[in-house]
Amino acid sequence: IMTIETIINRPILTEGTESLSFDPSTILPFNNKSPAPQPNRAATNDALDALLKNSLRPTPCDVYGSGPLLLSDIPVDIRKNDERGVILGIDEAGRGPVLGPMTYAAAFWNPDTNSDNIPSGFNDSKQLSAEKRASLFKEMRSEASCIGFALRVLHASEISRNQLRRAPYNLNAMSHDAAMEMIWAVLDAGVKIDTAYIDTVGLPDQYRKKLENVFEGKGITFIVEKKADAKYAPCSAASVVAKESRDTMISNWKWTETPNYQPQNSHAFGSGYPSDPKCKSWLDANTNIDVPFGFPDFVRFSWGPAKNALKEGGDKCGPIVRWEADEDDEDDSGGRQSSLDSFVVKKKVQGKGRKTESLEELRRKKPRLGVFNDLGLSKVSKFAQATN
Repeated sequence: IMTIETIINRPILTEGTESLSFDPSTILPFNNKSPAPQPNRAATNDALDALLKNSLRPTPCDVYGSGPLLLSDIPVDIRKNDERGVILGIDEAGRGPVLGPMTYAAAFWNPDTNSDNIPSGFNDSKQLSAEKRASLFKEMRSEASCIGFALRVLHASEISRNQLRRAPYNLNAMSHDAAMEMIWAVLDAGVKIDTAYIDTVGLPDQYRKKLENVFEGKGITFIVEKKADAKYAPCSAASVVAKESRDTMISNWKWTETPNYQPQNSHAFGSGYPSDPKCKSWLDANTNIDVPFGFPDFVRFSWGPAKNALKEGGDKCGPIVRWEADEDDEDDSGGRQSSLDSFVVKKKVQGKGRKTESLEELRRKKPRLGVFNDLGLSKVSKFAQATN
């Protein structure tokens, strides 16, 4: 019997994943449990390649819950340092683009490791050449590497869904939660953390206090600063993982809407930032190509430029959706929909020369929603107590 959990937790497997050295379910957090670390570096690299080449994409992140979280194997050199703990850094890539995922990464190692075994030249990934970044990432992924890492992918569909909630779940909160998910994954793998260096999102002191509260009793010293990726090697290493991972995912992007959908201009979307002319051109060309869905799930629907493109598409505007409840249920409380109580007739106290309003009189005062007429429903005027 296939349970709901099995269906929800089943990843999409496409070409090139016939023989896997890793368990695909280990990259998707489920029921608030951290994923297990990969068993070895070969499995780590296979899992990472599957994610970055979009040949493995868990379905839930498209419609529900968190996206992928990959924890590498734990190097032997780290396991030797159970007492003191590792130094760990966290950074992100792709926070500002209107297209594609945002990636969060952590990198960690034994502080007593011989410095010759840690790649030199770590810096803010944006300050490194593409060749230098790729070289550092390759060293970090090698069999001989003493560095462990984690990667959390927030696909555009997850970001859009969260930000378009009735009570929005904003990008800062998502960023904080992604960082904490990775920290918990490392801790749950049995790795002690001595110091965590984090490139801040929001006010550094508030973020640090939040982390200290969540991880109280774990013995972690949190250093949260602006531009931490340019000051601390573990944070710089995380920056490299995040940036290289996102760039590879973007260049290898496979459209989940295929075979029935092919975007105009294919992958010619530039950097994905709204200010990039190539990005703007791509958005304009692909507005409502797939009516009524607007854009493929590569686009962050919650971003202003995407919203504006759908509203101002001219002859490419999508269908207008009119929510009857929004129009018919407006009242003095500011246009909010009626509460359940409003469907119960409230009798006025009879006074001298006053009559209690009938149900029909109340009904005539306010137009009914069409659905009530269609279903032949009336307002409740009295509750009857059930008898045995």
